[in-house]
Order: sequence, then C-alpha cells, then structure tokens
Amino acid sequence: MSSRVTMGLAVFFLLGALFAGYWGLVLSRQPAPAAVAPVSQAQAPAAVPVAAEQPSQDPTRQPVVVLARDIPAYEPIKADDLIVERLKVAPPGSFSHTEEAVGRMSWRPLAAGTWLTENSFEAGGSLARMIRPGERALALSTDEIIGAGGQISPGDYVDVLLYLPSDQTSTDRSAQTVVPALRVLSVGALLGPVNQGQDDQSVSRDERVQQQKLKVNARSVVLAVPEQLLSRLMLASQVGPLRLAVRSAQEKNLERYWAGDSDIATQLDTVNRNLVHFNQLSMQSTAARVQPAGSSTPRGPKPIEVIRGSQATAQTP
Repeated sequence: MSSRVTMGLAVFFLLGALFAGYWGLVLSRQPAPAAVAPVSQAQAPAAVPVAAEQPSQDPTRQPVVVLARDIPAYEPIKADDLIVERLKVAPPGSFSHTEEAVGRMSWRPLAAGTWLTENSFEAGGSLARMIRPGERALALSTDEIIGAGGQISPGDYVDVLLYLPSDQTSTDRSAQTVVPALRVLSVGALLGPVNQGQDDQSVSRDERVQQQKLKVNARSVVLAVPEQLLSRLMLASQVGPLRLAVRSAQEKNLERYWAGDSDIATQLDTVNRNLVHFNQLSMQSTAARVQPAGSSTPRGPKPIEVIRGSQATAQTP
C-alpha cells in the first residue's frame, strides 16, 4: 500500500474522530429534564378546561312545527316530515312539539312549509271549513257587471239585489234587496280565509297569486247564506237578474263575524227589503192626477192600489 493512501485513511479517521467527539460534547450539554414534584393528596388537581357552551336559544322565540315536505292526503305524518322553526310570534293553535303531529294524517294534501294545527286534520274541504253551523255556501253566476266590476274579493260583504221585469201576468217592474250583508267566500278559484281568519294552507303562494290574476274574469261567486234565507236567494236567482252591491268595510261586519256574530244578514233583513216599483221611480202614481184649475173634466172615482206579494196593481171600484 502506498504512503499516499495511508495518509488519506489517517486523515479520514482523524476527521471522523473529531466529529464524533464534537457530537458527544453537544449531547452532553443538553439540560436534564426537570424532576416532577410529587403531588400531595391534599393538593387539588388542576382544573380541566371546559368546552365552550353553545349559546342559549332566544327565549323570545317560540317553537312551531312546520312540514318539511308535501304530504299527500291520507298519509300518516312521520318525524322526518317535520321540522321545528322558532318564530317571534307563533300562529294561533300551532303545534310546538313534533309528537303532537306524528302518526296523524290529513284529509287533504298539505304543502311544505305549512304550520300544523288541529284544523289541519279536520275533515271537509275548504268551503266546509269556511262556514259555521247554520250557514250554507251557495254559488251564484256572475260577470264583471254583476260582480261590481270584478272588484269583489273574498271576505267582502255584499247585498244581493233583484230586478223583476214585467211579464204576461204583470206589467209592474220592481227592484228590491233580496238578502243583505252576505259574506263572500270565494270569487272564481280564489278562496277566502278559513275558520279563525286563517288562510288555507293547502294553497301555495304561487297558486294564490295566479288566482288573484284570474279574479276579474271569474264567472262564479260563493256566498255564505244563513239557512233560513237560503230558499229566498235560490228563488230570486231564477226569477230575475241579480246584482251584488259591496258594503263598506268600515261597517266591520267581518270583524263581527270572527267575534262570533254570524247572523248579520238576518239582523239587517227587513219586511219590505227596500222594495221599489217602477211607477215610484218614474214619479207616477196610481192615484188620479190633480186636474188643472177651471177644468170641466169630471173627476172619476179614485183607484185603489192592490198589492199581491211583490206586485202592485190599481183597480177602480
């Protein structure tokens, strides 16, 4: 082996020895771990950090059970179909716990977003739930003229007027108020509020907007009629043209109805019902006209007015 190789190996081992010594010196200078003081039994254990509590719910908001999806008729409601929303004002009669609705089924379809009450599970359609015992829902044909220019809305109160034209049995013409103060339940497909003044929750908002647009062209109107006045209105609809006269909202008839006064029409009904004959409108009288002064025309016997029902005739004795 040459001297150069021997010198190279010697230098290599020398450098390795120096590096190993330096590294051992560095490791020997690291501080020893501090001794852990024994914990006495009397010393209380260190407090364990508590996880941050979730913020409490707003006590001013009330839970309301709402449908999370559309529910067909006659399908039992499951817990997954319900969610609980917290509202500042809970709708009257609404459920606050899902247990009140789970397992029950409605007699009609319910749309998603509907808040549930006992009325959601009552039998009967929308019209049946818009009237009270002793009332009947009666539909009348209408157009833009009969329906006050198409401006009648559900919840309005209207007087039903009847015009009797002359016919073969009588030449007398008359007009009268057949039934006063009847509540409008629907105009065409647009329904009014159901019991307790609540909107029908089975109708979506888009459907109601579409019905509002078609209200002007409606061809029927449904009125809430007291049972004792039902036959009179039915007969009047067959004997002559009808008109619907809208009553002022300042009369607060709708407020009286929701307060429990449901016989407003019978209270305002009168015997003569504002009967007006054509001869009264034209200022003609069945009595003999006053003769001018100096007239030699003999004055005949005074005719007698005979009234039969809604017809009046003049007869000379």
